[in-house]
Amino acid sequence: MRDPPLSIKGVLIYDGHVLLLLNERGEWDLPGGRPEAGEDHRSALSREVLEETGLRVEVGAALGEHLFEVLPGRFVRIAAFACRVAADAQVVLSAEHLEALWLPVGQLGDGMIDGHRLPAGYLAAVRRATPSGS
Repeated sequence: MRDPPLSIKGVLIYDGHVLLLLNERGEWDLPGGRPEAGEDHRSALSREVLEETGLRVEVGAALGEHLFEVLPGRFVRIAAFACRVAADAQVVLSAEHLEALWLPVGQLGDGMIDGHRLPAGYLAAVRRATPSGS
């Protein structure tokens, strides 16, 4: 069995809100994607966030890794990083996602947001990135 592919995800926090993106599977997602050959994690994340959202970020601390079952029997290794966003960040959504939402961190609850699920691994990464652990 080969290793699952790697996806680098960013937890973008701005003014007490976290950026969530709605994907084609109807789940909330974090911005990010796969590194290109020879690209380090932080550079890949900066590039992917810019491509998906139009936002420039400063990539900070690693928040851990987890396996995510994207589809039944299809796993991806997720590495999440905390990111800082420039002031007055305007999202310019790419065609990869259906919707963007700046959600107050305190409203994360159990990960069900507007009838869509934020997968548990992403929810845990957001909680690790916020000082209060909301």
